[in-house]
Amino acid sequence: MERLGTGIGWRPEIADAVEEMPGVDWVEAVAENVCPTHLPESLLRLRRRGVTVVPHGVSLGLGGADRPDEGRLTALAERAQALGSPLVTEHIAFVRAGGVLTASPRLEAGHLLPVPRTRDALDVLCENVRIAQEALPVPLAVENIAALLAWPDEELTEGQFLYELADRTGVRLLIDVANLHTNHVNRGEDPARALAELPLEALAYVHVAGGLERDGVWHDSHAHPVPRPVLDILTDLASRVAPPGVLLERDENFPEPAELERELAAIGTAVESGRTTARRAADPAPAPTPTPGPGPAPDPDPDPDPDPILDPDPDPDPATATATATATATGQAPDAGGRGAPGPDPRAAGGTGPARQRLALAQTSLLSALVAGTPAPEGFDRVRIGVQARSLAAKRADVVAKVAPELPVLLGEGYRTAFLAYAQRHPMTGGYRQDALDFTESLLLAGGPRNLGIRRELREWWLDRSGPAPRSRRPAVRVARAAQRVLLRR
Repeated sequence: MERLGTGIGWRPEIADAVEEMPGVDWVEAVAENVCPTHLPESLLRLRRRGVTVVPHGVSLGLGGADRPDEGRLTALAERAQALGSPLVTEHIAFVRAGGVLTASPRLEAGHLLPVPRTRDALDVLCENVRIAQEALPVPLAVENIAALLAWPDEELTEGQFLYELADRTGVRLLIDVANLHTNHVNRGEDPARALAELPLEALAYVHVAGGLERDGVWHDSHAHPVPRPVLDILTDLASRVAPPGVLLERDENFPEPAELERELAAIGTAVESGRTTARRAADPAPAPTPTPGPGPAPDPDPDPDPDPILDPDPDPDPATATATATATATGQAPDAGGRGAPGPDPRAAGGTGPARQRLALAQTSLLSALVAGTPAPEGFDRVRIGVQARSLAAKRADVVAKVAPELPVLLGEGYRTAFLAYAQRHPMTGGYRQDALDFTESLLLAGGPRNLGIRRELREWWLDRSGPAPRSRRPAVRVARAAQRVLLRR
């Protein structure tokens, strides 16, 4: 794997700061926010300086029941080629459910949701990853995600699930140590155990990010400083393997560039601490030679031929031991290198059709509870379902305000209240831009807002964007002026 070094997530809000930041070897850009035919000038300047740019996808839904969408795969491939990237990355998550497999309306989460760690989900995920690998011009790496809730009756730990995925597909792994911390707080999962079970030889790079704890739940916000527990997990990882790259993620509440530089320095210190631990373990200080005393000399090899049944390997290699344990748990025999032999291809035994159907029903039931207010599926924590549902609605409001900034300007303080009320009755069925249009249409049909001038401006905004082409050649300028007039009237 190509060595990447120290990186930071490229975002338009901090583009200038990233260009001037010392010690940045590479950046990662959200794939869906980059147009391959009109790349941001900042990214082009970074590329000319030799800075590697990696596109990071968020909407493919590799963990969903459906096969990956060809259009989304093509778009991801185009971005990799336009940026000259050595690899592309995506998430082990599902982002939509319903549709043909369940004969129900399509629902969009607008967020990365956890995949159940079951055999069905693993078989589907492996096939989806293979489809993506065949469609992409560069290697694919997939990321573990943070979760607020846990699926009932899971069959594998996170480490076992990722081990089998990498073993069966050859996909590389993007390990987010902040997400390991999130799952430790929210689901009681041990980060050290997860790292011990992972196939670290498949590591592509590492994500580091901040979050916050509220009411006993850790929110992976990417809007707060990296906490000490996350850095400690990074140190643990670096003591096990030298990460090819480590990247700081920040998506909201961007601090001053100096603060980002301090966080990058803290990340570097954490990695170096782990490497120091690894060097000490590999080269321990020699034990003092005991002074011979009276009596017979000790046997230098008290058990030269241990009983193969009682003591098959008195000092196994840790990687081999982990592979053997995982292979035993999953029913696979380890190969000569200690890794599990590739599992059977489910397509050879009738395909993944039945597994996809079962997974589709399960994911649709969960997503419907989260965005449409249906009852929580059996076995789920209803309190956590409520926390996740409120989080999804709040995120919808925030993202719609970003993609359609005129709406909060026109509606003022009433925007958020109106949108959250709308979200309770209307699940998202398309992207965020369509969500903005649907929200505005719903508001207008309900007779709001009361101010006739604002309602007129809102209607003009909706008409400009809801048809096949803008009604005016300069809708953005006209709506901006209208919004300014609204503000002046206040």
